[in-house]
Formats: sequence, C-alpha cells, structure tokens
Amino acid sequence: MITATSALREPDITSIYQAFCDVRTESESICKPLEIEDYGVQTMPDVSPPKWHLAHTSWFFETFILKPFVKNYSVFHPKYEHLFNSYYEQVGTFHPRPERGLLSRPTVAEIFEYRQYIDKQMGELLVSLTNQIACPNDQKNILTRTKIGLNHEQQHQELMFTDIKHNFANNPLKPGYRDLKPTPQVNANPLHWLEYPAGTYKMGYRGDDYSFDNEGPEHKVYLESFAIADRLTTNEEFLLFIEAGGYHNPADWLSDGWKKVQTEQWQHPFYWSKENDDWFEMTLAGMRPLDMNAPISHVSFYEANAYANWLDKRLPTEQEWEVAASQLEIKGNFREHGYLQPIAADKNVSYQFFGDVWEWTQSSYSPYPGYKAAAGALGEYNGKFMSNQFVLRGGSCVTPKNHIRASYRNFFYPADRWQYSGIRLAETL
Repeated sequence: MITATSALREPDITSIYQAFCDVRTESESICKPLEIEDYGVQTMPDVSPPKWHLAHTSWFFETFILKPFVKNYSVFHPKYEHLFNSYYEQVGTFHPRPERGLLSRPTVAEIFEYRQYIDKQMGELLVSLTNQIACPNDQKNILTRTKIGLNHEQQHQELMFTDIKHNFANNPLKPGYRDLKPTPQVNANPLHWLEYPAGTYKMGYRGDDYSFDNEGPEHKVYLESFAIADRLTTNEEFLLFIEAGGYHNPADWLSDGWKKVQTEQWQHPFYWSKENDDWFEMTLAGMRPLDMNAPISHVSFYEANAYANWLDKRLPTEQEWEVAASQLEIKGNFREHGYLQPIAADKNVSYQFFGDVWEWTQSSYSPYPGYKAAAGALGEYNGKFMSNQFVLRGGSCVTPKNHIRASYRNFFYPADRWQYSGIRLAETL
C-alpha cells in the first residue's frame, strides 16, 4: 500500500500522484473482505480471479510506464509479462484467459509484493518529474499514461466486484462478499417521457479532463425527434414480461437472442431465483428478496431488446442517450454510496441517468467519424474491440463517480449478463 510522503511542487503531478495512491489503495480495499481461498476462483472464461486483477493492473504500469521510462529498470519477475498480459498482442504472448483460475502460483502474498514493488517504483518516478529529471516529452507521456493506467485500474475494480459476485453466486452456499448498506425502501417514481426535437446535435467528449480515445472525436449527428424514459425499468415491470410468457414467445426476440434463450434455458434475469411464490436475487451480501422498485439488472442486450419490443418501444441509441444525459448533473447511486446494488431512484436524483446499472443502447460499438487508434500497443486498448458488441452508458452501482461522464462508452457482447446492465426505454416520435 502506498503512503503519500513526498511533497510535490508541481500541482498537476501532485494531483496525479495522489490519485495514484488513492486508486491503488482502493483495489486492495476491495479485496479486504475476501478469504485467501477466494482470490483464485474463476467460474467462467469472462471472469478473472481477484488476484489476477491485482496483478494485471500492476503489470499495466510496469509495461507501459516503468519499462519504457525508467533507466535500467529491473522487472519484478520475468514471466509476469506473459502471465498478466491480458490481450496486448504487440507486447507479447499471454496466458489463456479461461485458464487464469488455474494459476495457484504466484501466491496471493507474492502478488501483493509485486504491487508494493510497482507502487514504490511509480512513486519514485512521479516524484522525479518534479525535479525535472525527465525530459518534457517523457514527462508528458508518463503523466498521460499514468492517467490511462488509473482509469484502467478503476475499470478493473468494477470487474472485481462483478467477478466476485459471479464466483460467489456459483458457490452452493451463496456466501456474501460483505454486509452492504441497507437499500432505501421507496416506491419507484411513475415513468415519464423526456422529448427531444429533431435536429443536429454534438456528440463526443468535450473538455480538458481525462477521457478514453473511443469517446472522440467530437462530431455532429442528426437525430429524428425522440422520447426517452426518465428512469430505468424496474424489477416489477420486467416481472410482468416474464409472467406474460416473455421467455417463451419468440415474437419479441432477435434470432440470435432466441437461440440463446433456448440453448441456455433462460427463464429470468441472471441471479434471480424463485422459491415457492417469492422471488430472490443474489447480491454481494448473499441472497436477498427481490426489490420490486429497484432497476432491473444483469440482463443481456437480447433480454433488454425483447422487453422493449414487448412494450412496442425500443432501446435508445447511444446518441439519443448522450443528448439527454449531457444536460444533467452527474448524480446517482455510485460505488461511494455503499449499496453496491441498484436502488429505486431518489427523488433528489434527476432522471436516474447515472449509476445503478449500465444501460444497454441499440448502438453497435463502432468508431466515431475521424477516430484513429493510437500507435503502438496502447492503441489496442479500445479500437480493436469495435466489432460485434453493443454500447452501454451511464455507469453502475459499482462504478466510482469520478470515473463516469456523459460521453463514456462501455461495451459488451449482446449475450453478456454478469455485469450490472439494465434497461431504459425510448421511442421515435
């Protein structure tokens, strides 16, 4: 764990150094409720063991910052470059993703030693920037890559929560990861529609703070008039779809989605179960009665799309979502609130566009006009995944508030359900 002991003179470097301390500490805090046996579990190929996340986020700083910019840098372990590379082909080979759970070694203790080593080296490097040891171009690259690394680690923190939940849900004991803050028992607000006229709108990140490359360039889009729901779809509303035979009627489903329903025998959202006449869901605190007023979560794009079709509505495009959300303050149920679970919209939160669940859009994940991936291995971060996936917006209950913005584009495959993914409806006027 890092402690901020050095007084840095340059304000920007100081803030980045403090952010580095905070983010790195947070990853380890997420793991504190775990037992040693929990660190290596991997219940499906898309899930990574907690200890792999801890190591990979350290590998990122070592690979993209320490190795290129620290003279005579000594790697912590020569084989970690292979073990903890995720998908960067230009860096080298990597251990198969489905087999990360087979790595009993390195031990958890050794991975924490690795993190401490990287933290020390990164701290010394950032301190050296204030002494003008690095040339200006190197200094700029180090700070830029550090920002990428911090946002990258925040993404993995979110994955740690969702992966731990999946691991625990597959345990017959259905253990809880930790006690959670009690969710407020309030009724969902009546659903209203926000209307927007046809016209040309600006899209993409605008500002001077950090953003990922897939959020730009800024560009214009023409939209027909549309309406978008002012809140998320609730568990109770989705239950009506189930009771109406939604998982047994192919009429509302895309062909690929219906095939998935049949082969996987989907009957309800991920983590739901029915005992007698009562519905329950798996949470990070274990099994709980289903909160009917909370937003539906852990549904695939296929389920979200089928539900919208059933109501003769549709999912919003990512352009429509951004037009609506960019006019709102970023407020919502984020990780800092401690619920780690979607909750009914607070009356003080306008329109529930941020937090709670990532919202499926009908937009395929593809590059914006003028987009060009960065040169080198870091260019593989986003661009090479712009195929066969759909865009989600808004963040979730396990996203930190300072990580999200209206232009943020998340992306998953249409069948994915282990993330906190939910539904907002839209329609063309």
